[in-house]
Amino acid sequence: MIASLDSLLTSSPEIRHGRLCIAGTGITVHRIAIWYKLGHSAEEITRQYPHLSLVGVYAALAHYHANRTEIDAEIEADEAQAQRLEAPNIRVKLPRLRI
Repeated sequence: MIASLDSLLTSSPEIRHGRLCIAGTGITVHRIAIWYKLGHSAEEITRQYPHLSLVGVYAALAHYHANRTEIDAEIEADEAQAQRLEAPNIRVKLPRLRI
């Protein structure tokens, strides 16, 4: 059986907020792109995550390269949101209770 590129990547609103994933996994194209940008090859990614197929990782990378500007912008927005959420909470000084 010959696999089509359309069958290698899927999206569903209830999985990863509808982001495109490698079929049969919860690994998004965004996650593969991040690992790729960190210098990991497709082969290294599949060695680290053996449940991923090499063809699936390459499909994710092909989609990333075809949509690089948009995906990079989404990754940057996600990182900015994570930093905002990790920022120290502002502490409100409460008066001491007398016992």
